[in-house]
Amino acid sequence: MSSPTDAPLPAGTRPALTPLDLLAFLCEIIAFVVLAFWGFAAWPFPWNIVVGIGAPVVAILLWALFVSPRAVLRVHPFVRAAVELLVYVSATIAFWSMGLAWVGLGYGIVAVTVGLIAGLRRLG
Repeated sequence: MSSPTDAPLPAGTRPALTPLDLLAFLCEIIAFVVLAFWGFAAWPFPWNIVVGIGAPVVAILLWALFVSPRAVLRVHPFVRAAVELLVYVSATIAFWSMGLAWVGLGYGIVAVTVGLIAGLRRLG
């Protein structure tokens, strides 16, 4: 038996956003901001500009290619989860390298949990 929510959506529309979607988006934005801050703050002068711009750009490109709702490359859900986890882990390690180990641990737990729940919801 199917519910009314299982019916296909009209063309040009998408399902309504849930609080979980917004929390996942917030975790992604935090990851990109942390990578930029880490790049500018943790590296000496000429490299801080390269890493401060390059680290979030690489993370955004990976997210856009594999994880975003309109990803350029459609891959197996496990590959998508691995790329999403890579972005979250890189932000967690950036927190740790800046001396914010507890903040990084908290962020990592929240981001991975949200990513796991959102991924399982996408599958089923």
